[in-house]
Amino acid sequence: MRFVLIILLFLVFGYSLGLVLTNSSEIAVNLLFTEAPAMNLGLLLILCLFLGVLIGMLLSLLLFKVFQNKWEISRLNKENKRLQDKLTQAQVEIEQLSHTPVVDHTVQTDSEVYVDPIDTTTIR
Repeated sequence: MRFVLIILLFLVFGYSLGLVLTNSSEIAVNLLFTEAPAMNLGLLLILCLFLGVLIGMLLSLLLFKVFQNKWEISRLNKENKRLQDKLTQAQVEIEQLSHTPVVDHTVQTDSEVYVDPIDTTTIR
């Protein structure tokens, strides 16, 4: 079905192109600062259509790049803000941990009993 549709579109395009090119009236093209030689009206229409499509595609690609860059910049700004918040939180935690006193949990007593590993009798 797709193949038939493509063939039909080519036939319609070819027929319309033939109608435009068979127009034998020649016109002079007055540009802004100069004048182009007289040319076939159909050729002029096709040339204008082609240039319009080409310029439109180039401008849309340029505009798409601008929007893509804006989206990327906003995404990176959000990521930067998130990482800055995370860094600030880590610095606060480090500051809190540096101000807490270190508690030594080892307790030594003088009343410990000395046990000789070889001697089986205990001295008290």
